[in-house]
Amino acid sequence: MSAQLSIQDLTKSYQAGIPVLKGINLEITGDGVTAIIGPSGTGKSTLLRCINRLVEPTSGRVLLINGETSFDLVKVRGRTLRRARRQVGMVFQEYNLVERLTVMENLLTGRLGYTPAWKAWLRWFEASDIDRAYDLLQKVGLSQLANQRADALSGGQRQRVGIARALMQKPDLLLADEPTSSLDPKTSVEIMELMTELTQAEGIPVVINMHDVELAKRFAHRIIGMSDGRIVFDGTSDQLTPEHLKSIYGGESWLI
Repeated sequence: MSAQLSIQDLTKSYQAGIPVLKGINLEITGDGVTAIIGPSGTGKSTLLRCINRLVEPTSGRVLLINGETSFDLVKVRGRTLRRARRQVGMVFQEYNLVERLTVMENLLTGRLGYTPAWKAWLRWFEASDIDRAYDLLQKVGLSQLANQRADALSGGQRQRVGIARALMQKPDLLLADEPTSSLDPKTSVEIMELMTELTQAEGIPVVINMHDVELAKRFAHRIIGMSDGRIVFDGTSDQLTPEHLKSIYGGESWLI
């Protein structure tokens, strides 16, 4: 059974009286890719970072439900927050790799939420974790670079490591924050194909924010359009019309 995400009346203000998110209500059920599109500054990245508590929400609820297990990610603290976070994988725009570590070591950091601190300090990981890391490296096409330092990789290779590291958590939900914005068009498609294929194979729902509307339409089964901190469109790629895009981005001179 796939995880369910229920976002209820979520708000976020970085300055008092100036909300970035204005009462977001959103339900994510089942697997597949949900893409969030919208202009810069509309709150897409803030929304993703509120889900995994990299940013503290101002109010509202973020419920992650998997079978009989349920967390309100807004309220949990301490060990419970650590348990909840390991259920939510994250792929970052700027990769967030540890540059001086090898590809294999970066993947194994995806198990830190499950590993006692003293074992992590000694880089002592379970054999099953090492086996999974090698398996994921093969799936992302980097098995030959297991011992290569992260700072020697290309952008596309770094993002492949980022995807594999997130999947090392065995998450119930994967978030991706502009994972292709630093990549060329061909590599962007390859990364989206890879992420879609691997998460579908493991039944993991993906929530991704992105600027490339055509890429979102190509890979997402559902598209959420945000404008000025609110959701103004929720539907399939086939339902996304030029009129909807005008309401999301404003104006029409940029439309082809």
